[in-house]
Amino acid sequence: MTSARSSAARKRGAERGGEGTAAQGSPGAGGGGWALAVLLLAASVLGATLLVPGGSLERGAEAAPPRDLDKKRPVELKMDHALLLVHNELERHLTVYWKSECCYQCLFQVLVNVSQSGKSGKPSTAAVSVSTQHGSILQVNDTREKKEVCRLEYKFGEYGNYSLLVKHTPSGVNESACDLVVNEDPVDSNLPVSIAFLTGLAIVIAVSFLRLLFSLDDFNNWISKTINSREMDRLINSELGSPSRADSLGSDAQPATWHLSTHPPRLRCVDTFRGISLTLMVFVNYGGGKYWYFKHSSWNGLTVADLVFPWFVFIMGSSVFLSMTSVLQRGCSKGRLLRKIAWRSFLLICIGIIIVNPNYCLGPLSWDKVRIPGVLQRLGVTYFVVAVLELLFAKPVPENCASQRGCFSLGDVTSSWPQWLLILTLESVWLCLTFFLPVPGCPTGYLGPGGIGDLGKYPNCTGGAAGYIDHLLLGENHLYHHPSSAVLYHTEVAYDPEGILGTINSIVMAFLGVQAGKILLYYKDQTKDILMRFAGWCCILGLISVALTKVSENEGFIPVNKNLWSISYVTTLSCFAFFILLVLYPVVDVKGLWTGAPFFYPGMNSILVYVGHEVFKDYFPFQWKLEDSQSHKEHLIQNIVATAVWVLIAYILYRKKIFWKI
Repeated sequence: MTSARSSAARKRGAERGGEGTAAQGSPGAGGGGWALAVLLLAASVLGATLLVPGGSLERGAEAAPPRDLDKKRPVELKMDHALLLVHNELERHLTVYWKSECCYQCLFQVLVNVSQSGKSGKPSTAAVSVSTQHGSILQVNDTREKKEVCRLEYKFGEYGNYSLLVKHTPSGVNESACDLVVNEDPVDSNLPVSIAFLTGLAIVIAVSFLRLLFSLDDFNNWISKTINSREMDRLINSELGSPSRADSLGSDAQPATWHLSTHPPRLRCVDTFRGISLTLMVFVNYGGGKYWYFKHSSWNGLTVADLVFPWFVFIMGSSVFLSMTSVLQRGCSKGRLLRKIAWRSFLLICIGIIIVNPNYCLGPLSWDKVRIPGVLQRLGVTYFVVAVLELLFAKPVPENCASQRGCFSLGDVTSSWPQWLLILTLESVWLCLTFFLPVPGCPTGYLGPGGIGDLGKYPNCTGGAAGYIDHLLLGENHLYHHPSSAVLYHTEVAYDPEGILGTINSIVMAFLGVQAGKILLYYKDQTKDILMRFAGWCCILGLISVALTKVSENEGFIPVNKNLWSISYVTTLSCFAFFILLVLYPVVDVKGLWTGAPFFYPGMNSILVYVGHEVFKDYFPFQWKLEDSQSHKEHLIQNIVATAVWVLIAYILYRKKIFWKI
């Protein structure tokens, strides 16, 4: 009989849009904007000042020797790892197996082999590092008899020192037990994120409080006693942005074509949403402080990194409709607009291929190994399909939708029935290929990661039909060779998360963004109708996600999966997107409580910021040599500063009226 105990159980913790036409100014859009852009950079520098002194904050405990039998640290620890010393007091060889709690139906992997104890009774010891990103499942087996000795689950802490004691129980020599002892307490690796968040929150609260003070007459009267009236006007205009300054800023900062009053207004919430997605994308692509939740999920499920790209696709769809309506109202022919759409899509694809194949340090580019899919490539194809659909079936937008028959309920949907029919057809194609296409050596309809998942039955079936189609049409050498599934599932075949089959659902998501754009335009100046429709779409898409996933990460009919761009992934992220617009539209465009700064500025220059952050990511001030490359703190500082610099660059370009259109 065997047993497993953990003396440390009490310490457990159970992946610019289109052309507008009328700049919508709001008070504070100018003066408050530059202040917030500069304050964002200042916040990152302040965070660096708070965190840098004294060396590596989370590595401070490493200097103390571990309170363990061997009095040494035989394993060099890396970020997100802890030291585990296995002490074997049994007279038999042991094998320790490991797997992550987040690895669904995975095979156990050999962690370390431990020899039997010595004749003197001194336990045999083996040292190994274990991951601290997720909970771990450890299983100790008798090496010769292949028999389980004990099993335990535990969430190790970063840079902690632990001992796993495998010993006889007092009741008899044939019984054994496993005790987990904490020799050296782990560090709080999330402390830098908490400090950075609180610093940013303090900046936002301070700015909001100052704006509130300057809006109060009593405070203004008190200030006027010490500052002359002219100086007071200058201070208010420069720091908070008076209505007159906002008006002048609109004429100075926006292209002249945006002032045509007969065209749809440029909605700041759209550019702000795009800017939020892009800013998060830059931060994630630069490393996100090397935290696991700022990296793409290994297979099913969602992390922060999995949110940004689909939101960008969604808001691109909204911009497609708004900009196309504007261009058509200016009298542009459909033939000319089609040529422009095709050219822009071609440029996006070409720029994307160049960006994902950076061989400037590796020598001449080998055409045999050029990666074809990528983020901009998918954006280019998605943009082309959605824009052409809208161009072919474009209808004039009614001046007052409320006065049109049937428009009160479903006018924005029924007007797009041909597009909806084609989109549903595309989705049917995705479902049929995903669940009915025969894949050699794999079960039909397989949605798993392959590798050691599904108990290792299908190691080369990563992505099922999606992976098979990419290998068949593009070839293995032209795909991504380091998918996120390799982290936990140890997949060895190439798999591209921006592959061909997933592009279908990318088009579906962009079209849902088109629907959001139609709501904003069809019901302009009717805030209640807009918000009701945003809330309705949010509920409908949320219910579809619940039905598809059965509110489970892995057990649903179609799990939420960024690598596959599953339909549940699209409906879930679209639900979030409609909810964000539900919040942003009244706050930014209706009430003017927030100008969208500083996210509004990168949202106005999205292509330039995205391409720039990819091309210059290895250059100062976006990257520099770290004193401790295994420190979350130093990586977080570097990534926040790099992201803030791009926001500042976007603001400067906005003020200089420099926008990169393709």
